[in-house]
Amino acid sequence: MTVKNIEKNGNQATVVVEIDKELMESGVQKAYLKARKNIQIPGFRKGKAPRMLIEKMYGAHVFYEDGLEEIFPEIYQFAIADQDFKAIGRPSLTNMDISEEGIVTLTLTTDVYPEVTLGQYKGLEVEKAEATVTDEQVQAELDRMAQNVASTETVERAAEMGDTANIDFEGFDNGVPFDGGKGESFDLKLGSGSFVPGFEEQVVGMSAGEEKDIDITFPEDYHKELAGKAVVFHVKCNKVTQTIVPQQDDEFAKDVSEFDTLEALKADIRAKAQEKAEKQISSAFEQAAVEKATENTTVDMPNALIEAELDNQMEHFGYQLQMSGYSMEQYAKMMGGDLNTMRSAFRPAAEKQAKANVTLEKIIEEEGITVSDEEVEAEYAAVAEQYSLEVEKVKTMVPAEEIQTSLKTRKAVKVITDNAVAVAPAAKEEAADKE
Repeated sequence: MTVKNIEKNGNQATVVVEIDKELMESGVQKAYLKARKNIQIPGFRKGKAPRMLIEKMYGAHVFYEDGLEEIFPEIYQFAIADQDFKAIGRPSLTNMDISEEGIVTLTLTTDVYPEVTLGQYKGLEVEKAEATVTDEQVQAELDRMAQNVASTETVERAAEMGDTANIDFEGFDNGVPFDGGKGESFDLKLGSGSFVPGFEEQVVGMSAGEEKDIDITFPEDYHKELAGKAVVFHVKCNKVTQTIVPQQDDEFAKDVSEFDTLEALKADIRAKAQEKAEKQISSAFEQAAVEKATENTTVDMPNALIEAELDNQMEHFGYQLQMSGYSMEQYAKMMGGDLNTMRSAFRPAAEKQAKANVTLEKIIEEEGITVSDEEVEAEYAAVAEQYSLEVEKVKTMVPAEEIQTSLKTRKAVKVITDNAVAVAPAAKEEAADKE
């Protein structure tokens, strides 16, 4: 092969390459051998037609396109990968010329990695909040734990707020039942706000076996069939149960934890909440620092990199949806759109992340960041432990290059955050106005 010409224009490169007759012939022959099993010509059994006859019938170059595909790895390595630019994705064939002598000249166009100029990425001032845990947060967790072990019992009295009333109900609009207005043996937690405003308050005071009509006016922002309408619900109370929440004392602490006293449990809750808050703040600090460094970077982002990141984010989101039992198409439909709508919605985040990626890659280059074989092995072990897999199994699933890139990227992020200057968050505008 011979590279006849290379032209770079912004984030694209065009390469004109001449293919040797011998190489082209090898590709064409491979393409013919693959295709002939499906070709039937009168006078020959299916799959037995000679190449010369097929070319005579369908054209001398009938196998050239598939032949190029057969030798594409060699073409790519010589014409694209070995050049002084970094190609992105698969190049497109924009022209193919075949001379009378059978010499093939290809014009390939490829997106190339952009020129990246770093701005300030060290010494950045980044807001960082102070991790604090309030008594109210600790109490809220205690209340949650108490609710988890709460018991229920049926009571022979009128329903009160906080009780659960098991009810049958049916709604009528001018005496006519309406769709979605009927339910049987429904457990309604009074005070939960799960029903139309005013409904639960009127169930309060009902006892088991009692029936009554409840007048309700639907809110104006309700779905249009019932919005603003005055209706009547006929309600029967089947039973009333109350939730018995245990007293929060030392016995409670023993029941719900490994601690013997309530104070020890509170201390553990506070410590865990503090650790969680610190991790969240550190993560937010790291993200903000990388965002600032990215904003300071000058780069003309090629669309190919943005599209690749967009594909990645869509794939990741699709996997999360699958875990919840939904497909991308189902989710898009529920949101009132389609896959193109979703892709458009994801694009701004993809553009932002793609620029962050090239910023971090440039920092890796600028700082001479490397990773050792020992670090790669340690990361494999950590991933294996996280997913309860054998290390060798992880190695078959995740290429070493991917592990190396991940580790280098983390180190680049650490360069930014370790050199960032944490500053107190700016006071909110409301607070400033009050002053």
